[in-house]
Amino acid sequence: MVVVGVLAVAALAGWLYLAFGHGGFWRTGPGLPDAADPDAWPDVVAVVPARDEAAVLPDTLPTLLAQEYPGRFRVVLVDDGSGDGTGEAAVRLADGNPRLRVVAAGERPPGWAGKVWAMSEGVRAAGEPGHLLFTDADIAYRPGTLMRLVRVAAAERRDLVSLMATLNTRTRWERVIVPAFVYFFAQLYPFRRVTRDGARTAAAAGGCMLVRRAALAEAGGLAAIRDALIDDVAMGRLVKRAGGRCRLDLARDVVSRRPYPRLADLWAMIARSAYHQLRYSPALLAGTVLGLVLLYAVPPAAAGAGLAAGDGAVLAAGALGWSLMALTYTPMLRFYGLSPLRAPALPLVALMYAAMTLDSARRHRAGQGGAWKGRTAATPLKR
Repeated sequence: MVVVGVLAVAALAGWLYLAFGHGGFWRTGPGLPDAADPDAWPDVVAVVPARDEAAVLPDTLPTLLAQEYPGRFRVVLVDDGSGDGTGEAAVRLADGNPRLRVVAAGERPPGWAGKVWAMSEGVRAAGEPGHLLFTDADIAYRPGTLMRLVRVAAAERRDLVSLMATLNTRTRWERVIVPAFVYFFAQLYPFRRVTRDGARTAAAAGGCMLVRRAALAEAGGLAAIRDALIDDVAMGRLVKRAGGRCRLDLARDVVSRRPYPRLADLWAMIARSAYHQLRYSPALLAGTVLGLVLLYAVPPAAAGAGLAAGDGAVLAAGALGWSLMALTYTPMLRFYGLSPLRAPALPLVALMYAAMTLDSARRHRAGQGGAWKGRTAATPLKR
């Protein structure tokens, strides 16, 4: 019980810091603020890398093309070697809308991640707009979202404004995994720290990234992150480390229409990039898994052990840590319209994430790292 008690106190200390000293990572609001119209509306080009996305485009592309915008707005969809007629489907959906241009991605050079190369092909085709809106083919936009993004970027003089898309929670496994996915992302990259000037934390959400084109070019352009498997976090770091001002919010203005009906689909999505995020380091892998076990598994285990042994101190430390964990998770569950009664089960979900992270390392060692739509990730460049 002495060892259990020490671990329970360590976990409690971790949760006290996370709850009260980690940038309020658990807060889910308020989203983009209201802002005045800019003096002049800059030209904006949306860049949509798309690989085998014909099935989802009918739910998403029309919402982007229909965005009201007082300035000039165009959409460049990059058909990234699709085999399902993605480019043709986009042209049909546009129905002659002059805003849309479909381009085919050229042959990917060595050292470039597939999506980043498609993004760069879109930038090349975009010309020289004031802003680039990098977005994914599965993202649907609510009316007025583009104007809100530009207003905030202008009013706050932001070089990057990014919105974390609301993900699907229609199926049982989506309701289990998705809120925790966003919660863990916010824990790694507290949105308020991303937004704070001078803070080291930098990230973005790839579904919606409005970037000032000149700031991206000054930071080195997409070539500077050409091997990034997690392109959004890499984009945020690139812009912020070059002195750019960034903002990241969780909002319902953008919604992912990509379904993950099975646990296997969600597992593959997370395992695809988890080990990459740890820089392919066995030491970081071990530390991450041990950290997940300490923070998420120890509190309920200690509470149960303390109750069984009649040790009030261990019971109190475990129960308090578990309670703080559940309380910080509750706002994310409410954001997704789910019952707070799910919050105490977060340790089980965290252990699943630990297993997914270990599986990500296994896949990398088996030569299957970053597998997505028939492609595997290239070996990271040494810089």
